[in-house]
Amino acid sequence: MLITKSRKLPCPDPFPIITAMRLLIINPGSTSTKISVFEDERNIFTESVFHDAPELLAFPSTNDQLPMRKSVTLFLLKKYGIPADTIDVFVGRGGCAYSQREGVMPIDERLYQDTKDDKGGSDHPAKLGVMMAYDFAREFNKPAFTLNPTNVDEFIDEARITGIKGVYRRAQSHVLNQKGIARLHAAKIGRKYEECSFIVSHIDGGITIAAHKNGRMIDGTEGAGGDGPFTPTRLGSIPLMETAKFLESHEPAELEAMCSRSGGFVSHFGTSNADIIHKMAEDGDEHASIVWRTMIYQISKSIGAMAAVLDGKVDGILLTGGLVRFSSIVEGIKGKCSWIAPVSVYKGEVEQEELCFEVLKVMRGEKKANAYTGEPVFKGYPWD
Repeated sequence: MLITKSRKLPCPDPFPIITAMRLLIINPGSTSTKISVFEDERNIFTESVFHDAPELLAFPSTNDQLPMRKSVTLFLLKKYGIPADTIDVFVGRGGCAYSQREGVMPIDERLYQDTKDDKGGSDHPAKLGVMMAYDFAREFNKPAFTLNPTNVDEFIDEARITGIKGVYRRAQSHVLNQKGIARLHAAKIGRKYEECSFIVSHIDGGITIAAHKNGRMIDGTEGAGGDGPFTPTRLGSIPLMETAKFLESHEPAELEAMCSRSGGFVSHFGTSNADIIHKMAEDGDEHASIVWRTMIYQISKSIGAMAAVLDGKVDGILLTGGLVRFSSIVEGIKGKCSWIAPVSVYKGEVEQEELCFEVLKVMRGEKKANAYTGEPVFKGYPWD
């Protein structure tokens, strides 16, 4: 792969020197660390390093993964011959601070600390993107940004209320990729995202399904909060009384870990590697086969729920994420959900491009960034 060493492109007089902006994109996920370097819109490299559950479970908390994830980042920069001090802008995927509205945010000390302290009430590896970008930016005296963290909150009231006064459902999903894919699909069909109604399913180590209406994610499953389908790493929705029975013989910390790191495939098989479980199912392993089918069943069930949220007026069902590489997942969902709306598949995700291109617009003065407020979008109701 060609690595551009010089960031200055000489131009003949009287034209000025054009300087390409070099951005490091840091994207920690529940089962991987994905790193990219862009020079303006040109992708110099993108590489993802897979982390199986046993590796991550060796760390007592997500914050404890920070040195390991940082070493992966530095290793990849060294592999491609890019010194860290040549980066102009550090961009990290985010989450876990207080909920915010959609858009680019500079990473300041308050956002860093609230992310580290899980002020938003969740614990997801995406937070490490903000933390690493901030650390690098301070070390090299460069700007740092994040975009559309996992807890962008655009919920309608009906999506929040539960049957317990004062207990509310939270907006927690793969906002960055979901909105990126929704905008991409809207453009593909010749429409604006703000005019469409989509159901977007991000299917990977974590899985979230959301209803997008007129440019807002008005409802969705809280992937890392014990809601929606189980996944390679997450336990998904479980009846409350069964959860209570589980806690009679297990510590709350164990259940909390199963919400994001040790549930799903990890609980059943001791690994989050979907390739291994898929191969077991293909080879006739009964346990693997029914768990694989049930994951597809639960994804489809959540898509059906979001169709009801949108009153059945759905312009498209969009499947994205790393696991849509498996035809059995795609065909299983199509078989159960294609009567709702056309199903479109976008393999992988567009998170690296979204993080780069939107931050470039801010750096060029084409778009304004949002300041981190240090307060959640939703602050409760008058009766609380």
